[in-house]
Amino acid sequence: MGVKRSSQTNRTGKTAIKGHDGILSAVVSKNIIRHYQDPSSSLPLSGALPIETRTTKTSRLTGAWLRLPGNIRGIIWLSIGSILFSATDVVVKFLGQKFDPLQLALFRYGIGMIILMPVFLRMGVEELKTDRIGLHIIRMSLAMVAQVGIFVTVIHLPLADATALFFSKPIFTTVIAVVAISEVVSGRRWTATIIGFFGVVIMLRPGADSINPIALIGVGSAFAFAAANVLIRVLARTEPPNRILFYYHVGGILVFTGPAIWLWQMPVGIEWVLLIAIAVLTTAGMTCFVRAFSVGEANAVGPIEYVRLIYAALFGYFLFGEIPSVWTGVGAALIVASAIYIAREEAKKGAKPA
Repeated sequence: MGVKRSSQTNRTGKTAIKGHDGILSAVVSKNIIRHYQDPSSSLPLSGALPIETRTTKTSRLTGAWLRLPGNIRGIIWLSIGSILFSATDVVVKFLGQKFDPLQLALFRYGIGMIILMPVFLRMGVEELKTDRIGLHIIRMSLAMVAQVGIFVTVIHLPLADATALFFSKPIFTTVIAVVAISEVVSGRRWTATIIGFFGVVIMLRPGADSINPIALIGVGSAFAFAAANVLIRVLARTEPPNRILFYYHVGGILVFTGPAIWLWQMPVGIEWVLLIAIAVLTTAGMTCFVRAFSVGEANAVGPIEYVRLIYAALFGYFLFGEIPSVWTGVGAALIVASAIYIAREEAKKGAKPA
């Protein structure tokens, strides 16, 4: 689903990512990035064969890939990741015709937990212990409310509308960060934030006969995700990313199991595959994002994520017969322009030496 990120330069001079939605923050941690290492990195991909044992054709393809500039490879990875996230929305929209969003959320957290279990097992009990369980619970609650809200929005609104509303998350993050953690924001960034809010207002169309309540849920979900992201910044001062990720999934399973059982609809046939695909596509999309930012510069690669809006519009049109309105186009343009500017400002700020 959508992205807020900032970059910072680590001791080796490579760009690191923090943000996205809590999940991505954790996925970029050293344990997972070691597993999903880009071929161009100095570290070998786990289980990869020596280059000498590969076929000549594979060697040529690999060589051609590695000769591409890092930013180009990053853009390609991010484009693939954006398609995967859009595909996740398509699956959610399709399954949402039968399954309650709470049941979809349980599968998303449950399968995600299974996928990431090897990482958590390597960490061990001691490394998973925390003294900040209160903040974890608050952050988990915000993220889970946002996750269900996004599912509701994707199911009931055109995909383009739902995606555009989610892209307002960086705008809300700016305001929350100023209020909650006294983050200093430049005048230009405030201007971009205000423009983004105008985009949200245009999409809500308050002058119309009535505001779509589902659209309000979408805006509320973006706000909740933004608040969860700000809490990640606070938790990250003492908590490793994978620990945040662990409590996020555990909390989701504990919270959604009861309601999902109560509202349970038995999947049949292909529905089982699609339910599992929600978590698999999300994880695969995050992997592409990790690869993108491990080889490319955040301010060059990051804005490419907003092609998701194009994918969403195309999927919506060809699969569900959705035609975005003029108001959607105007509001989405303002939101995306604002979010891209904020992302670039974050990248510049994070790149400054400490």
